[in-house]
Amino acid sequence: MTRNRPLDILSVGELLIDLMSVEFADSLTDISTFQRHPGGSPANLCMNMARLGNSTKLVATVGQDDMGQFLLDYVKTLPIDCTDLNQVSTPSTLILVTRSKSIANFEAYRGADCQIFPLQIKEEILKKVAIFHTTCFALSQQPAQSTILEGAQKAVKLGCQLSIDANYATKIWPNRLEAQKIVAQYCSMGAIIKMSEVDWERLYETPLDNPQKAIAKLLGLGAKEVCLTLGGDGCWVANGKESKFLPARKVVVKDTTGAGDAFWSGYLTALLDGHSLLNRAKAGRNMAELKIGQVGNLPLKVERALIYKDLGTR
Repeated sequence: MTRNRPLDILSVGELLIDLMSVEFADSLTDISTFQRHPGGSPANLCMNMARLGNSTKLVATVGQDDMGQFLLDYVKTLPIDCTDLNQVSTPSTLILVTRSKSIANFEAYRGADCQIFPLQIKEEILKKVAIFHTTCFALSQQPAQSTILEGAQKAVKLGCQLSIDANYATKIWPNRLEAQKIVAQYCSMGAIIKMSEVDWERLYETPLDNPQKAIAKLLGLGAKEVCLTLGGDGCWVANGKESKFLPARKVVVKDTTGAGDAFWSGYLTALLDGHSLLNRAKAGRNMAELKIGQVGNLPLKVERALIYKDLGTR
């Protein structure tokens, strides 16, 4: 894949408030103090892509409230096309989340995030887009679900590459069978899919004891490329022609929230830059390591050289 379109990525889905615990904790009942951060996986991915110098556009909806204005003001500090960010009377979505060194606990208070409509995904924009990205969170409720699926279908016909972070959780999407069906539908259009070990076990209710079997299932659904992340153990990447494993490295962990979004921004940037399958994973690992080394969001600019600094090593 090469940078042959003026817009590197269109990210569609949730832009919301993460109220993150100041202290490390396993349960929200143990928290006394929270800090406010801009969040939402598609928004985080889009912002991280912009930090790396990619041309980006975000489609999302927030409330006509103070938190919605905070989110809009923050996103506009980055070089992101925000012309199709929408505000509605429904309150902005909030998520309480524990600061964690492994898997964060969370509770979502859904609001405006799912109010995404077809007018926000214009055909003339899709003609300019290289990658169309979304998440299971974004697909979990209407009208966003139908809007995103219709947009993805148009995007493929216009030559876009689909991408999805299959960040499934029953708290967000109680109808597991529907989620499986929608993920399969999205994969069938030749999507690149990122799925964590936790996502797999939540979505399919089975332990991930055989990564190759899981990869084969996702490729069998029609996915063009699979990235299966295994937390502290590393990740597998595969495309039907080759399958590679990249181990994780020991780093000081300050916060894991947003690490997956950081990883995927490095991965997709390397894809756009024409790097090999394994080097895409290495670029993702480097970006994720930058993120887990600090609490909150990354700086407004991240030099792309940082994600390519050690591609010749394991």
